[in-house]
Amino acid sequence: MELHVINTGFFKLDGGAMFGVVPKILWEKSNPADEKNLCTWAMRCLLVQDGDKLVLIDNGIGDKQDAKFFSHYYLHGEDTLINSLQEKGFSTHDITDNFLTHLHFDHCGGGLSYKKGNNNIIETVFPNAKYWTNQDHWQWATSPNNREKASFLKENILPMKDSGQLHFLPVDENEFMDGFDYFCADGHTDKQMIPKIQYKGHTLVFAADLLPSVGHIPLPYVMGYDTRPLLTLKEKEKFLIEAAENHYIIFLEHDSINECCTVKMTEKGVRLDQTFLLSEL
Repeated sequence: MELHVINTGFFKLDGGAMFGVVPKILWEKSNPADEKNLCTWAMRCLLVQDGDKLVLIDNGIGDKQDAKFFSHYYLHGEDTLINSLQEKGFSTHDITDNFLTHLHFDHCGGGLSYKKGNNNIIETVFPNAKYWTNQDHWQWATSPNNREKASFLKENILPMKDSGQLHFLPVDENEFMDGFDYFCADGHTDKQMIPKIQYKGHTLVFAADLLPSVGHIPLPYVMGYDTRPLLTLKEKEKFLIEAAENHYIIFLEHDSINECCTVKMTEKGVRLDQTFLLSEL
């Protein structure tokens, strides 16, 4: 098995929204904000190459929305999904599976695009791939609550089903393929799927929005976007203790600086241990 980092660009979100009830004077130490109180976040995906399988975990924000939409998020950086795949020697046609942790626009928007020359038709970016979510989260996303409605965009979701490429994973089992398991977390959004991958003698966890950045390691640092913040507290505590005890490699989707980290137990609870590039494993 080989793992490849796929960078799809950066965007900005309000720092207060990203850290919930934690005061700015505390969270800005790890995530400094600009004059508009916005912090920079990555949209970092992971490509899993194993035999005849080429599995992309999440796919970034895409480019379907209009200028007004993107003006809220200040997209920047040189990286794109397509370019990052090409740099690794792959094309969109090579992807066999797109594993979607959840269906918020910054995680699944890159998997669909307008048909070339026709902005009335949306088609899949990975024509040979299966798109994976689970039935519970699909129902949650297609009948969204008012709190999350702005994060679940129909044009990012429904065409997956229309294409015939959408497939559902069970939430009560946890094996996606050999060496690639997952577990569900419900605090951020219902039935977010978190991959656990066996790689070079390590367990690597693609943390998605269970742990967006190293700045979110302290337990109270929970996003205002989370639908069930008290549940996030429990899920994050359980995960971080397990990660410290078992020396997990945590792959960070949204940290603008750090690709991977490990954590350790301290007198103050679980804290950051080391940060490093995936290529350094």
